[in-house]
Amino acid sequence: MQIHWLGHACFLVTTGSGKRIITDPFDQRVGYPPPAVPADIVTVSHQHFDHNAVQVVPGGPAVVQETGEHVFGDIKITGHPSYHDQSRGSQRGENIIFVIETEGLRLCHVGDLGHRLEDDRVKALGEIDILMIPVGGYYTIDAAEAAAVVEQLAPAYVLPMHYKTASLDLPIAPVDHFLRYFPEHEEREVLIVEAGNLPVQMRVVRLTLFKK
Repeated sequence: MQIHWLGHACFLVTTGSGKRIITDPFDQRVGYPPPAVPADIVTVSHQHFDHNAVQVVPGGPAVVQETGEHVFGDIKITGHPSYHDQSRGSQRGENIIFVIETEGLRLCHVGDLGHRLEDDRVKALGEIDILMIPVGGYYTIDAAEAAAVVEQLAPAYVLPMHYKTASLDLPIAPVDHFLRYFPEHEEREVLIVEAGNLPVQMRVVRLTLFKK
């Protein structure tokens, strides 16, 4: 499996069989090049323009934007309810956490999570191999809260997302604020992972922007 970062909260997951999953696509207003990469499946955590621009993704993908279980051959995607803020959605609405299971791996994209996880939600999510988590604050959990969620879920890999860059004109913090909690972090162009070859110690990996 290969995972590339397309900017903001958008990742491209390519399975060993060649299936492509894109998470939270955005349009040109975000500042990054829109993720116009053909895909088989697109997940949408909530209905904000920087997460739901399904129209920019070619290939006629299946769109998953609801909670519950969704099965596409050997890919199972389960949406778990959560909130975009710390007041049960009263400020920014609801958010969906997606767990993607395929090839013996369990990936978790928490969308624009706005709060730490309740114990029953941690249990429901189960064991996570790869966690994609917002770290920029303001609209989502901030660096400290993200570090706490990482501790709650204890994944093998952590991929930070939704942070300030030179391309992004949003009032959120840069990734450095989060990386201070994990001084042994790595930088890569792509994360290549197999179920039988996960690290014993958790690794935080900042992916560089995918060059299409």
